[in-house]
Amino acid sequence: MNAIAASPTYTPDDLLAMPDGDFYELVDGQLVERSMGARSSLIGGRLLFLIDGFVRENRLGWVWPADCGFRCFPDHPRTVRKPDISFIRFGRLPGEVVPEGDIRIAPDLVVEVVSPNDLCYEVDRKIQEYLAAGVRLVWIISPVARTVLIYRPDGSIHGLRENGDLSGEDVLPGFQCRVGEIFTNPAGAGPGTISG
Repeated sequence: MNAIAASPTYTPDDLLAMPDGDFYELVDGQLVERSMGARSSLIGGRLLFLIDGFVRENRLGWVWPADCGFRCFPDHPRTVRKPDISFIRFGRLPGEVVPEGDIRIAPDLVVEVVSPNDLCYEVDRKIQEYLAAGVRLVWIISPVARTVLIYRPDGSIHGLRENGDLSGEDVLPGFQCRVGEIFTNPAGAGPGTISG
């Protein structure tokens, strides 16, 4: 009889100690590679720049890029997620001190930019985990469809196309940008040039 080798399991601390740990999330103890294509990275970077500028100007809180780990899933203690963009408002981090390792509270806002290798069920699982952990607003950016889907804890979902305005609602009060702005070509060729 042939024995099937079990996949090794890891802890969040194991992930932190890995030299290449930034390239992985941890899902119930299993390493999951984070792959982001150039287009997804560009779009995520553009939105990060807009959000971070707004948050700094208005002194609202902390903004992190895609390599920040969140260990805030009580039903899944061996899960660490690394959203493409995350925001935590001032007053929520203990002593307003950013920890050395993973953050152990849920962010207020999470943004995920869908990459070419992302599977629908994996994205759906992330959304459900974020909302169950207490994330107040989840934005899912689709570079192919050029849309943003907005998920809230009350179960409501709202979709925006390029001519829609993305609002920070009560999570980032006052933040607003045209969806098409995050898809425009930085060379100035106009909308529709970052394509699939």
